[in-house]
Amino acid sequence: MVDEYVHARPSAPLRPHVGRYSGYRQAGVAAGTHRGLPSPYLTLIFTIDDPLVVAGHPDPRQPPGRYDALVGGLHVTPATITHDGFQSGVQVALHPLACRDLLGMPAGELAGVDVDAAAVLGDETVDRVREGLRAARGWAQRFAVVDAELRRRLRRGTAHPDVAYAFDRLLDTGGRVSVATLAAETGWGARHLTHLFRAETGLGLKAAARVVRFDRARRRLRPGVRLASVAAEAGYYDQAHLAREFHAFAGCPPSQWMAEEIGFVQAAEPAGDHHGTHD
Repeated sequence: MVDEYVHARPSAPLRPHVGRYSGYRQAGVAAGTHRGLPSPYLTLIFTIDDPLVVAGHPDPRQPPGRYDALVGGLHVTPATITHDGFQSGVQVALHPLACRDLLGMPAGELAGVDVDAAAVLGDETVDRVREGLRAARGWAQRFAVVDAELRRRLRRGTAHPDVAYAFDRLLDTGGRVSVATLAAETGWGARHLTHLFRAETGLGLKAAARVVRFDRARRRLRPGVRLASVAAEAGYYDQAHLAREFHAFAGCPPSQWMAEEIGFVQAAEPAGDHHGTHD
């Protein structure tokens, strides 16, 4: 049986664009289902062997699919990923404002959907990365394969500076800064700033703040940690408020998510570094 989860930071040129790399390999384990929760980062996944099986996308109108590589946009409902006991790949947490730099499009064009990465990156790129992952010896080499490909794609993006400022403020404050405050700090009206923000990232300011706060809270959840403490630290009114947000974003109570998910690659990732669609 193989059950591996490994995390790494990108090289220095990519750190403004990529939160982290997460490697996973399971073989001979029990078949399972995983919830891909909303996150402030997009997800790029390159599988190594078996395809990624998405049984349910954040947009229920999108049919289930199997992917050798996938790009997932920002979303506010969970995805459902299944496996038969065998899965392996490298997952990249992409900063929404890096999509222009690395994918050649704003993150807003990917809002709420999962797409075959070949449609964005090209078949040649996906095949080259997956071949490199299969040939690599160990996780350090696998991460280096992905890192080198992303560096090759790096270009100068044109995201609006006030959108970048607002997004950084949301991350820095854990989603605890108001739209009115962001509008005042950038000099825009709240409605116009929200419009700019949604066009670039795929989420409005209020929705993005909720996702940031939820993501920060759920990364602090562990067996033995009091929900009331997590709720207070994340800025929720009380434990009931956290539970309602968990139902909204995960489709289940925090206790159920912990019982089912703790130990999966995204659930086990360190807080503060970030992750995406299947996080």
